[in-house]
Amino acid sequence: MFATQKNYYAREKYLELEGQAIEKSEYHQGEIVAMAGASWKHSQISGNVFRIIGNALEDKPCHVSMSDIKLWIEQRDCYTYPDVMVICGEPDFAAGRTDTVTNPVLIIEVLSKSTAEYDRTDKFHASWTLASLQEYVLIDQYRIRVEYFRRIDEQTWELRVLTKLEDRLLLKSIEVELELSQIYRQVKWEETS
Repeated sequence: MFATQKNYYAREKYLELEGQAIEKSEYHQGEIVAMAGASWKHSQISGNVFRIIGNALEDKPCHVSMSDIKLWIEQRDCYTYPDVMVICGEPDFAAGRTDTVTNPVLIIEVLSKSTAEYDRTDKFHASWTLASLQEYVLIDQYRIRVEYFRRIDEQTWELRVLTKLEDRLLLKSIEVELELSQIYRQVKWEETS
């Protein structure tokens, strides 16, 4: 059996490489991890959520972004690209950066086979160290399923699982409600026999 050698990089080197890269990568405690390309369903779901939230926030002091803005999680030494992220008030940028924020109130990830475990575990555990974060949402792209986590206090998160198109997801941090039929709008499901 052969051992795989991992390369570790300083944050500054990651930021330098990422600034020149064609494809996006995330950074986790010295390791650079290439991001997989999104599927059509992933893109549809992310776009639906971004549009609905963006329209709902039109007259509120909050900002929604898709996966082009990095999130710096200092306590876990990582940079990520959430699928959808909301900041209320002014964005707090990482030192010397205008492409990296530190203060989302809401993070939404659309699960794919290659990232589902990471999004549910390490990425969520890193994200919950952010004092600003109030809600974390995982949306399954292979079936109708939304996992909604809401911060109760510093150490407690409440979970609600939604599995019907008529179910409604209330995002308390931004006072926006989404019906799952809106989230999954125009998503085509494979026939199962």
